[in-house]
Amino acid sequence: MKRGGPVIAVDGPAAAGKGTLAKRLAQALSLPYLDTGLLYRAVGRLALDAGQDPAAPAEAFAQKLSPEDLARTDLRAPEVAQAASKVAAQPAVRQALVETQRRFAGERGAVLDGRDIGTVIFPDADVKLFITASPATRALRRFLQLGGDQSAPNAQAQVAEMEEALKVRDAADSGRKTAPLQVAVDAQVIETDTLSAEDVLAQALAFARRRLGQ
Repeated sequence: MKRGGPVIAVDGPAAAGKGTLAKRLAQALSLPYLDTGLLYRAVGRLALDAGQDPAAPAEAFAQKLSPEDLARTDLRAPEVAQAASKVAAQPAVRQALVETQRRFAGERGAVLDGRDIGTVIFPDADVKLFITASPATRALRRFLQLGGDQSAPNAQAQVAEMEEALKVRDAADSGRKTAPLQVAVDAQVIETDTLSAEDVLAQALAFARRRLGQ
């Protein structure tokens, strides 16, 4: 696959920190960045808005995605995450978005984060990273990301609910027949439970630069 620059694939489950890392890697290496999970969230959101079960055929929504759809502020809600997992299991939706992702990286290379970047979208990526953490850690991160207050009386229950939702999504993403969430054989795995964002970036940059010969 001919490209104008290096492609860095950052895969992993939801709320593991891959988005934060991918953005910072792109900045450090002067590469474009694409949050591919946002594409599926936007498709799921459109399905919900239309009153459609996200498990029903959603290819039409994938084909008409606009920049405005990706800029919406309600794409991180739990129900959208579940909808995204359902539309992402559809081969027709995934195929509609594959070319979008490949075109994005085609001109200058890119850093892309998602769940199948290093296994399906760019199996020949120059650098492959898999970022992960426990469901408990990821649930707390998502709670805080959404503006949650740990001192609130119901905070613990909300985090527990998010943890269960993440486990359900993990099972769906890992168990689907089309492009399941899995670690590429040549990926560097970084577990982020006990690492700061700076530590994760340092490890990822060191690995990327070795692979890129920098």
